[in-house]
Amino acid sequence: MADEERRTDHDIRGTVRGSAPVPLSVLDLATVGSGLTATDALRTSVEIARTAETRGFHRMWVAEHHSMPGVASSSPAVILAHLAAHTRTLRLGSGGVMLPNHAPLVIAEQFGTLEAMAPGRIDLGLGRAPGTDGATAAALRRSESLHEGADEFPRQLAELTRFLDDDFPDGHRYARIHAIPGPVQGSADGGVQSPSRPVIWLLGSSGFSARLAGELGLPFSFAHHFSAANTVPALALYRDSFRPSAVLDKPYASIGVSALAAEDPEQARRQVLTGALAMLRLRTGRPGLVPTPEEAAAYRFSPMEREFVDSWITNVVNGDPDTVRSGLDDLVARTGADELVITANAHTPAARLRSYELIADAYGFPKDIAG
Repeated sequence: MADEERRTDHDIRGTVRGSAPVPLSVLDLATVGSGLTATDALRTSVEIARTAETRGFHRMWVAEHHSMPGVASSSPAVILAHLAAHTRTLRLGSGGVMLPNHAPLVIAEQFGTLEAMAPGRIDLGLGRAPGTDGATAAALRRSESLHEGADEFPRQLAELTRFLDDDFPDGHRYARIHAIPGPVQGSADGGVQSPSRPVIWLLGSSGFSARLAGELGLPFSFAHHFSAANTVPALALYRDSFRPSAVLDKPYASIGVSALAAEDPEQARRQVLTGALAMLRLRTGRPGLVPTPEEAAAYRFSPMEREFVDSWITNVVNGDPDTVRSGLDDLVARTGADELVITANAHTPAARLRSYELIADAYGFPKDIAG
Protein backbone atom coordinates (compact mmCIF):
# COMPACT_ATOMS: atom_id res chain seq x y z
CA MET A 1 0.00 0.00 0.00
CA ALA A 2 1.13 3.57 -0.61
CA ASP A 3 2.11 5.82 2.29
CA GLU A 4 -1.24 7.65 2.22
CA GLU A 5 -3.11 4.35 2.13
CA ARG A 6 -1.17 3.07 5.13
CA ARG A 7 -1.95 6.29 7.01
CA THR A 8 -5.64 5.84 6.30
CA ASP A 9 -5.50 2.19 7.37
CA HIS A 10 -3.81 3.19 10.64
CA ASP A 11 -6.42 5.86 11.31
CA ILE A 12 -9.14 3.26 10.88
CA ARG A 13 -7.53 0.56 12.99
CA GLY A 14 -6.24 2.70 15.82
CA THR A 15 -4.10 1.68 18.77
CA VAL A 16 -5.10 -0.68 21.56
CA ARG A 17 -4.63 0.98 24.95
CA GLY A 18 -3.94 -0.79 28.23
CA SER A 19 -5.23 -4.35 28.35
CA ALA A 20 -8.24 -3.90 26.06
CA PRO A 21 -8.43 -6.61 23.38
CA VAL A 22 -9.39 -4.07 20.70
CA PRO A 23 -9.53 -0.26 20.44
CA LEU A 24 -12.39 1.32 22.38
CA SER A 25 -14.33 4.30 21.06
CA VAL A 26 -17.40 6.36 22.00
CA LEU A 27 -20.79 6.97 20.39
CA ASP A 28 -22.60 9.94 21.91
CA LEU A 29 -26.25 10.75 21.20
CA ALA A 30 -26.26 14.11 23.03
CA THR A 31 -28.88 12.63 25.32
CA VAL A 32 -31.31 15.12 26.87
CA GLY A 33 -32.55 13.99 30.26
CA SER A 34 -35.72 15.12 32.01
CA GLY A 35 -35.03 18.37 33.87
CA LEU A 36 -32.15 19.20 31.52
CA THR A 37 -31.82 21.03 28.19
CA ALA A 38 -30.18 20.53 24.82
CA THR A 39 -27.54 23.01 25.96
CA ASP A 40 -26.76 20.75 28.92
CA ALA A 41 -26.58 17.74 26.60
CA LEU A 42 -24.16 19.38 24.18
CA ARG A 43 -21.95 20.61 27.01
CA THR A 44 -21.83 17.03 28.24
CA SER A 45 -20.82 15.91 24.75
CA VAL A 46 -17.80 18.21 24.96
CA GLU A 47 -16.88 16.78 28.36
CA ILE A 48 -17.20 13.25 27.01
CA ALA A 49 -14.96 14.15 24.08
CA ARG A 50 -12.32 15.56 26.40
CA THR A 51 -12.52 12.48 28.59
CA ALA A 52 -12.27 10.17 25.57
CA GLU A 53 -9.21 12.01 24.31
CA THR A 54 -7.31 12.19 27.59
CA ARG A 55 -8.11 8.58 28.58
CA GLY A 56 -7.09 6.89 25.32
CA PHE A 57 -10.32 6.11 23.48
CA HIS A 58 -9.69 6.00 19.73
CA ARG A 59 -12.59 7.98 18.28
CA MET A 60 -15.89 9.64 19.14
CA TRP A 61 -18.92 9.60 16.88
CA VAL A 62 -22.25 11.40 16.97
CA ALA A 63 -25.40 10.15 15.25
CA GLU A 64 -28.07 11.87 13.17
CA HIS A 65 -31.54 11.69 14.69
CA HIS A 66 -34.58 13.87 14.09
CA SER A 67 -37.79 14.80 15.91
CA MET A 68 -36.67 13.08 19.12
CA PRO A 69 -36.80 15.36 22.17
CA GLY A 70 -34.37 13.17 24.11
CA VAL A 71 -31.65 13.26 21.44
CA ALA A 72 -29.98 16.58 20.50
CA SER A 73 -27.84 15.25 17.65
CA SER A 74 -29.94 16.29 14.64
CA SER A 75 -26.94 18.01 13.02
CA PRO A 76 -23.76 15.91 13.30
CA ALA A 77 -21.58 18.24 11.24
CA VAL A 78 -22.33 21.19 13.52
CA ILE A 79 -21.66 19.16 16.66
CA LEU A 80 -18.44 17.74 15.23
CA ALA A 81 -17.13 21.22 14.43
CA HIS A 82 -17.74 22.15 18.06
CA LEU A 83 -16.01 19.00 19.32
CA ALA A 84 -13.06 19.58 16.99
CA ALA A 85 -12.55 22.99 18.58
CA HIS A 86 -12.31 21.36 22.02
CA THR A 87 -10.01 18.44 21.16
CA ARG A 88 -6.61 18.03 19.52
CA THR A 89 -5.97 14.37 18.72
CA LEU A 90 -9.23 12.44 19.08
CA ARG A 91 -10.75 11.11 15.85
CA LEU A 92 -14.25 12.51 15.34
CA GLY A 93 -17.02 11.42 13.05
CA SER A 94 -20.59 10.55 12.28
CA GLY A 95 -22.11 7.33 13.45
CA GLY A 96 -23.77 8.17 11.25
CA VAL A 97 -25.07 10.66 8.72
CA MET A 98 -28.17 9.32 6.99
CA LEU A 99 -27.17 9.73 3.35
CA PRO A 100 -30.67 9.55 1.79
CA ASN A 101 -31.67 12.62 3.83
CA HIS A 102 -29.12 14.86 2.09
CA ALA A 103 -27.65 15.78 -1.27
CA PRO A 104 -24.21 14.13 -1.60
CA LEU A 105 -22.59 17.45 -2.50
CA VAL A 106 -23.82 19.00 0.76
CA ILE A 107 -22.30 16.18 2.82
CA ALA A 108 -19.03 16.41 0.87
CA GLU A 109 -18.86 20.15 1.59
CA GLN A 110 -19.71 19.75 5.27
CA PHE A 111 -17.20 16.98 5.92
CA GLY A 112 -14.59 18.57 3.68
CA THR A 113 -14.90 21.62 5.92
CA LEU A 114 -14.51 19.45 9.01
CA GLU A 115 -11.43 17.81 7.49
CA ALA A 116 -9.95 21.25 6.85
CA MET A 117 -10.62 22.17 10.49
CA ALA A 118 -9.20 18.94 11.92
CA PRO A 119 -6.96 17.36 9.26
CA GLY A 120 -6.59 13.61 9.51
CA ARG A 121 -9.17 13.28 12.30
CA ILE A 122 -12.54 13.00 10.54
CA ASP A 123 -14.65 9.89 9.88
CA LEU A 124 -17.73 9.99 7.68
CA GLY A 125 -19.97 7.14 8.77
CA LEU A 126 -22.99 6.72 6.50
CA GLY A 127 -26.32 5.00 7.00
CA ARG A 128 -29.31 4.48 4.71
CA ALA A 129 -32.08 4.59 7.33
CA PRO A 130 -33.92 7.89 7.90
CA GLY A 131 -32.94 8.24 11.56
CA THR A 132 -36.52 9.18 12.36
CA ASP A 133 -40.17 8.40 11.57
CA GLY A 134 -41.62 8.36 8.07
CA ALA A 135 -43.31 11.78 8.23
CA THR A 136 -40.12 13.50 9.42
CA ALA A 137 -38.07 11.70 6.79
CA ALA A 138 -40.46 12.95 4.12
CA ALA A 139 -40.06 16.49 5.43
CA LEU A 140 -36.28 16.13 5.30
CA ARG A 141 -36.18 14.60 1.84
CA ARG A 142 -39.08 16.58 0.35
CA SER A 143 -40.39 13.28 -0.94
CA GLU A 144 -42.93 10.71 0.23
CA SER A 145 -40.98 7.87 -1.41
CA LEU A 146 -38.78 6.63 1.44
CA HIS A 147 -38.01 3.25 -0.14
CA GLU A 148 -36.63 4.98 -3.20
CA GLY A 149 -34.17 6.86 -1.01
CA ALA A 150 -32.86 3.64 0.56
CA ASP A 151 -32.69 1.86 -2.79
CA GLU A 152 -30.67 4.74 -4.22
CA PHE A 153 -28.03 4.42 -1.51
CA PRO A 154 -25.26 2.78 -3.62
CA ARG A 155 -25.63 5.45 -6.34
CA GLN A 156 -25.63 8.25 -3.76
CA LEU A 157 -22.56 6.75 -2.08
CA ALA A 158 -20.69 6.59 -5.40
CA GLU A 159 -21.59 10.22 -6.11
CA LEU A 160 -20.51 11.36 -2.64
CA THR A 161 -17.20 9.52 -2.98
CA ARG A 162 -16.48 11.19 -6.30
CA PHE A 163 -17.21 14.62 -4.81
CA LEU A 164 -14.85 13.89 -1.91
CA ASP A 165 -12.11 12.70 -4.29
CA ASP A 166 -12.92 15.33 -6.96
CA ASP A 167 -12.61 12.72 -9.70
CA PHE A 168 -15.74 12.78 -11.83
CA PRO A 169 -14.72 11.69 -15.35
CA ASP A 170 -14.54 14.15 -18.21
CA GLY A 171 -17.95 14.66 -19.74
CA HIS A 172 -19.84 13.93 -16.54
CA ARG A 173 -22.39 16.61 -15.71
CA TYR A 174 -20.67 17.18 -12.36
CA ALA A 175 -17.10 17.17 -13.70
CA ARG A 176 -16.74 20.94 -13.25
CA ILE A 177 -18.29 21.00 -9.78
CA HIS A 178 -15.93 20.90 -6.81
CA ALA A 179 -16.78 20.18 -3.18
CA ILE A 180 -14.87 22.90 -1.37
CA PRO A 181 -12.91 22.58 0.88
CA GLY A 182 -11.55 19.48 -0.76
CA PRO A 183 -8.75 18.13 -2.96
CA VAL A 184 -9.50 20.29 -6.02
CA GLN A 185 -7.45 18.97 -8.92
CA GLY A 186 -5.77 21.33 -11.36
CA SER A 187 -6.21 24.41 -9.17
CA ALA A 188 -4.58 27.66 -10.19
CA ASP A 189 -1.55 27.18 -7.95
CA GLY A 190 -1.22 23.50 -8.77
CA GLY A 191 -1.91 22.54 -5.17
CA VAL A 192 -4.81 21.15 -3.19
CA GLN A 193 -7.06 22.69 -0.57
CA SER A 194 -6.85 19.77 1.82
CA PRO A 195 -4.09 17.15 2.23
CA SER A 196 -6.55 14.46 3.26
CA ARG A 197 -10.21 13.55 3.13
CA PRO A 198 -12.63 11.99 5.60
CA VAL A 199 -12.52 8.21 5.96
CA ILE A 200 -15.81 6.72 4.76
CA TRP A 201 -17.48 4.03 6.88
CA LEU A 202 -20.71 2.22 6.17
CA LEU A 203 -23.08 1.66 9.08
CA GLY A 204 -25.95 -0.76 9.35
CA SER A 205 -28.25 -2.97 11.38
CA SER A 206 -28.87 -5.58 8.66
CA GLY A 207 -27.04 -7.31 5.86
CA PHE A 208 -27.41 -4.68 3.11
CA SER A 209 -24.68 -2.28 4.23
CA ALA A 210 -22.53 -5.17 5.48
CA ARG A 211 -22.38 -6.67 2.01
CA LEU A 212 -21.88 -3.30 0.29
CA ALA A 213 -19.07 -2.31 2.67
CA GLY A 214 -17.35 -5.62 2.00
CA GLU A 215 -17.67 -5.33 -1.76
CA LEU A 216 -16.24 -1.79 -1.69
CA GLY A 217 -13.45 -2.63 0.75
CA LEU A 218 -14.66 -0.08 3.33
CA PRO A 219 -14.71 -0.30 7.13
CA PHE A 220 -18.08 -1.36 8.54
CA SER A 221 -19.81 -0.59 11.84
CA PHE A 222 -22.78 -2.65 13.01
CA ALA A 223 -25.46 -1.37 15.40
CA HIS A 224 -25.26 -4.19 17.94
CA HIS A 225 -26.80 -1.91 20.58
CA PHE A 226 -30.22 -2.12 18.94
CA SER A 227 -29.97 -5.13 16.64
CA ALA A 228 -27.97 -7.66 18.66
CA ALA A 229 -29.51 -10.76 17.07
CA ASN A 230 -28.14 -9.74 13.67
CA THR A 231 -24.59 -8.90 14.73
CA VAL A 232 -22.78 -12.17 14.03
CA PRO A 233 -24.54 -12.87 10.68
CA ALA A 234 -23.91 -9.32 9.47
CA LEU A 235 -20.23 -9.39 10.37
CA ALA A 236 -19.85 -12.79 8.68
CA LEU A 237 -21.49 -11.39 5.54
CA TYR A 238 -19.17 -8.38 5.61
CA ARG A 239 -16.07 -10.52 5.92
CA ASP A 240 -17.21 -13.02 3.27
CA SER A 241 -17.98 -10.16 0.86
CA PHE A 242 -14.77 -8.23 1.49
CA ARG A 243 -12.56 -7.22 -1.40
CA PRO A 244 -9.25 -5.42 -0.71
CA SER A 245 -9.25 -1.75 -1.69
CA ALA A 246 -7.07 1.35 -1.52
CA VAL A 247 -8.59 1.95 1.93
CA LEU A 248 -8.23 -1.50 3.54
CA ASP A 249 -6.33 -4.65 2.66
CA LYS A 250 -8.42 -6.74 5.07
CA PRO A 251 -11.84 -6.35 6.76
CA TYR A 252 -12.29 -4.01 9.69
CA ALA A 253 -15.55 -4.11 11.64
CA SER A 254 -16.59 -2.20 14.71
CA ILE A 255 -19.79 -2.70 16.66
CA GLY A 256 -21.83 -0.21 18.64
CA VAL A 257 -22.52 -1.48 22.16
CA SER A 258 -24.50 -0.01 25.05
CA ALA A 259 -22.49 -0.13 28.26
CA LEU A 260 -22.62 1.65 31.59
CA ALA A 261 -20.31 1.14 34.55
CA ALA A 262 -20.72 2.44 38.11
CA GLU A 263 -19.05 1.68 41.43
CA ASP A 264 -22.45 0.45 42.65
CA PRO A 265 -24.02 -2.09 40.23
CA GLU A 266 -27.52 -1.10 41.39
CA GLN A 267 -26.88 2.50 40.40
CA ALA A 268 -25.73 1.33 36.99
CA ARG A 269 -28.94 -0.63 36.53
CA ARG A 270 -31.05 2.35 37.62
CA GLN A 271 -29.41 4.48 34.93
CA VAL A 272 -29.77 1.75 32.31
CA LEU A 273 -33.49 1.53 33.07
CA THR A 274 -33.87 5.22 32.17
CA GLY A 275 -32.52 4.55 28.68
CA ALA A 276 -34.68 1.45 28.31
CA LEU A 277 -37.85 3.36 29.24
CA ALA A 278 -36.92 6.13 26.80
CA MET A 279 -36.51 3.53 24.05
CA LEU A 280 -39.84 1.90 24.94
CA ARG A 281 -41.59 5.24 24.62
CA LEU A 282 -39.87 5.92 21.30
CA ARG A 283 -40.80 2.52 19.88
CA THR A 284 -44.44 3.00 20.93
CA GLY A 285 -44.77 6.45 19.37
CA ARG A 286 -44.27 8.46 22.55
CA PRO A 287 -40.79 9.98 22.22
CA GLY A 288 -39.71 12.33 24.98
CA LEU A 289 -36.85 13.31 27.25
CA VAL A 290 -34.93 10.52 28.94
CA PRO A 291 -36.68 9.99 32.30
CA THR A 292 -34.96 10.37 35.64
CA PRO A 293 -33.95 7.24 37.59
CA GLU A 294 -36.76 7.98 40.03
CA GLU A 295 -39.35 8.21 37.25
CA ALA A 296 -38.12 5.01 35.63
CA ALA A 297 -38.14 3.13 38.94
CA ALA A 298 -41.72 4.23 39.65
CA TYR A 299 -43.07 3.46 36.18
CA ARG A 300 -45.66 0.67 36.08
CA PHE A 301 -44.82 -1.52 33.11
CA SER A 302 -47.46 -3.64 31.44
CA PRO A 303 -46.44 -7.27 30.83
CA MET A 304 -45.61 -6.50 27.18
CA GLU A 305 -43.67 -3.39 28.15
CA ARG A 306 -41.74 -5.33 30.80
CA GLU A 307 -40.84 -7.97 28.22
CA PHE A 308 -39.50 -5.29 25.87
CA VAL A 309 -37.50 -3.54 28.59
CA ASP A 310 -36.02 -6.77 29.96
CA SER A 311 -35.00 -7.81 26.47
CA TRP A 312 -33.44 -4.40 25.84
CA ILE A 313 -31.47 -4.41 29.09
CA THR A 314 -30.13 -7.90 28.32
CA ASN A 315 -28.03 -6.33 25.56
CA VAL A 316 -26.71 -3.49 27.73
CA VAL A 317 -23.41 -4.34 29.44
CA ASN A 318 -23.78 -2.85 32.92
CA GLY A 319 -22.55 -3.23 36.46
CA ASP A 320 -19.32 -2.53 38.32
CA PRO A 321 -16.19 -1.87 36.21
CA ASP A 322 -14.91 -5.45 36.33
CA THR A 323 -18.31 -6.80 35.26
CA VAL A 324 -18.48 -4.36 32.36
CA ARG A 325 -14.95 -5.20 31.28
CA SER A 326 -15.79 -8.90 31.33
CA GLY A 327 -18.94 -8.30 29.31
CA LEU A 328 -17.12 -6.25 26.70
CA ASP A 329 -14.34 -8.82 26.43
CA ASP A 330 -16.94 -11.56 25.94
CA LEU A 331 -18.61 -9.54 23.20
CA VAL A 332 -15.32 -9.20 21.34
CA ALA A 333 -14.71 -12.94 21.67
CA ARG A 334 -18.21 -13.83 20.41
CA THR A 335 -18.28 -11.44 17.47
CA GLY A 336 -14.64 -11.04 16.47
CA ALA A 337 -15.18 -7.27 16.35
CA ASP A 338 -12.07 -5.21 15.61
CA GLU A 339 -13.28 -2.25 17.68
CA LEU A 340 -16.02 -1.44 20.20
CA VAL A 341 -17.91 1.85 19.98
CA ILE A 342 -19.47 2.34 23.40
CA THR A 343 -22.60 4.37 24.05
CA ALA A 344 -23.96 5.22 27.48
CA ASN A 345 -27.66 5.87 26.91
CA ALA A 346 -28.82 7.09 30.31
CA HIS A 347 -30.34 10.11 32.02
CA THR A 348 -27.64 11.60 34.22
CA PRO A 349 -24.62 13.34 32.59
CA ALA A 350 -22.33 12.69 35.55
CA ALA A 351 -23.14 8.97 35.46
CA ARG A 352 -22.35 8.76 31.75
CA LEU A 353 -19.06 10.62 32.15
CA ARG A 354 -18.08 8.50 35.14
CA SER A 355 -18.84 5.33 33.21
CA TYR A 356 -16.25 6.12 30.54
CA GLU A 357 -13.69 6.90 33.25
CA LEU A 358 -14.39 3.61 35.03
CA ILE A 359 -14.17 1.60 31.80
CA ALA A 360 -10.83 3.24 31.01
CA ASP A 361 -9.64 2.40 34.53
CA ALA A 362 -10.79 -1.20 34.20
CA TYR A 363 -8.59 -1.62 31.13
CA GLY A 364 -5.62 0.23 32.59
CA PHE A 365 -5.80 3.13 30.14
CA PRO A 366 -3.51 6.11 30.85
CA LYS A 367 -4.89 8.65 33.32
CA ASP A 368 -4.13 11.70 31.22
CA ILE A 369 -2.77 11.60 27.69
CA ALA A 370 -1.29 14.96 26.70
CA GLY A 371 -3.05 16.47 23.68
